Amino acid sequence: MFTFVSGDLALDFAGTVKARSTTFEDILTTPAALADWIVAAGLLDHPPHSDADTLARAVRLREAAYRMAHAAAEGRTFDDADRRTVNAFADAAPPSISLRADGTVVRSGDADAALAAIARSAIELSGSGALVKECGRPACTRLYVDTSRGGSRRWCDMTLCGNRAKSAAFRARHGGP
Repeated sequence: MFTFVSGDLALDFAGTVKARSTTFEDILTTPAALADWIVAAGLLDHPPHSDADTLARAVRLREAAYRMAHAAAEGRTFDDADRRTVNAFADAAPPSISLRADGTVVRSGDADAALAAIARSAIELSGSGALVKECGRPACTRLYVDTSRGGSRRWCDMTLCGNRAKSAAFRARHGGP
């Protein structure tokens, strides 16, 4: 259900909206979906309590982080209001992490702690100078960090969008459906 291919926690969180330029398919439509994403992202071991207010705040953070990263992908400066939003979320304490005697890692906290970790990731990304790109498949608007040699990566993920784009190009060249 959830996809983690962007190379950055904040970008994967922004990627919970698919096809922003066309259908705007939001996969975080319920507080439970947000709690499940937090666990799937490895931020917490157990789903935190999440209600409509938590979801609304998470969406506010997600959209600010997306706009900041999208500005970077286009070579623009991010909006100061988005910077302030992300900074405000980052002020909360991040998830607690500890190591058990058996070597397993325990991650605990509430939804605000998980949102703080996402905001901190957005801050680190924005201040890193990383090469942020938008997927080259027209139907996909996922942002990702291009760590390829020479910055030549074109798709958010080869199995998700790269294969689809290559298959479509092949069918176009060979007259397939």
